[in-house]
Amino acid sequence: MNRLIRAVIDAQALRHNLRTIRERARGARVMAVVKANAYGHGLVPTALALAEADAFGVARLEEGLALRAAGITQPIVLLEGVFAAEHLVEAARHGFDLVVHDPLQIELLEEISGPHRFVLWIKIDTGMNRLGFRPSDFPAALERIRRLQPPPFEIRLLTHLARADEPDSSMTREQVARFRATTQGLDYTTSIANSAGLFGAALLGCNWVRPGLALYGASPFADRSGTELGLHPAMSLETSVIAMRQVPKGETVGYGGAWRAARDSSIAIVAAGYGDGLARNLTSGTPVLVDGQRVPLTGRVSMDMIAVDVTSLADVHVGTPVVLWGNGLPVEEIARHAGTIPYELLCGVSQRVPLELR
Repeated sequence: MNRLIRAVIDAQALRHNLRTIRERARGARVMAVVKANAYGHGLVPTALALAEADAFGVARLEEGLALRAAGITQPIVLLEGVFAAEHLVEAARHGFDLVVHDPLQIELLEEISGPHRFVLWIKIDTGMNRLGFRPSDFPAALERIRRLQPPPFEIRLLTHLARADEPDSSMTREQVARFRATTQGLDYTTSIANSAGLFGAALLGCNWVRPGLALYGASPFADRSGTELGLHPAMSLETSVIAMRQVPKGETVGYGGAWRAARDSSIAIVAAGYGDGLARNLTSGTPVLVDGQRVPLTGRVSMDMIAVDVTSLADVHVGTPVVLWGNGLPVEEIARHAGTIPYELLCGVSQRVPLELR
């Protein structure tokens, strides 16, 4: 079936990015973060493509269950943990590892009956102020977890970096120092680095890294692309031209007349809009690849369509291929035009857009 719009996922790019991350990780093990439908790339297909990952990280129980149902046997870490006794039992049944970041979660572990033993990741809040035990509360939390019966299969420690995507910020060094001071003298496996921490200048020195965005070939840094980090874009959002319009000089295009032709213009109407996950606030001039050539967006993004100025191109017609981001047009660049981050664009691809793994 010739689909008008599709997100083409490059399995080889995913595997290349995982290899690049391993090289950067300097021997640390890799927890591939595939939450939020693998950042829009398809939860199960992405995990299957990343079969060499040491573990997978998901946000919620349902994501872990979907991976197990697909035959994924690697460790699966619930990065938010669980919040109800029945969910804890389900996590035990499927062998999930748990992040513990709140006293309620310790209470659940204390009250569960049966021979359940978990790998528990205790999260320390070193400055993100989102999830985790503050350093002053950590010793008591650790002692309660040590006293669990049956005891945990293994205790591990992690924290999350708030500003690792800002290379000039001192906060990453402060967070790492706080983590080191809090865990001093403890011989536990640790995890600190997300994608930004992994590719940043500071050597974080941990046993596990937790890449998300980098796996998908995009950069967490505002001033560097994924390609500059040695990564390959895994998603190409592709569509095609569905109509051609000849717009005389002075006439407008689209809702609100937001773009006015400065010359007699050839306008291609493209099957893509905010109903597909394209950001509505993309401005005129945002680049679009039409038959491999850059042309500017004209006017506002509609629910199902955009218009692009192809006056400079020859032989554009119904069916001409269009790329909204991917090879030759980094998603980071489109995110800048939308005033957002690549995470949001990738995760925001609509469910009506079919995913094609190649």
